[in-house]
Amino acid sequence: LPPYEVLPSGVSMEELPRSTTMLIEDTPPPPRDHLVWSLFTTLYGNFCCLGLLAFVFSVKSRDRKVLGDYSGAESYASTAKCLNITALVIHIVIVIIVVTIIALAVAGVLSNMNPPPSY
Repeated sequence: LPPYEVLPSGVSMEELPRSTTMLIEDTPPPPRDHLVWSLFTTLYGNFCCLGLLAFVFSVKSRDRKVLGDYSGAESYASTAKCLNITALVIHIVIVIIVVTIIALAVAGVLSNMNPPPSY
């Protein structure tokens, strides 16, 4: 409670000016839950079920956000974000490896089609 001062003996409440003070606090924006990103990671880059785990944490984050627990929602959302990033990086590395192997195989096949000239 704010500290109150005792009124002097010669002052009554009716003589004092009346005013109302309202404190308006800006509510912080709710944390992002990364649900759509987790859904796409689940559908397209679900390496070792990281996308599914990210989706579960995103749903938990959305549930916490609906309940008003923003700190819990932020914790679940950061976990989902880390899982999404990990799954994305692993998926990109796998795609690069597969494209490299296919390119090397095609280059090897093409080089074997033209036999070296015999002398």
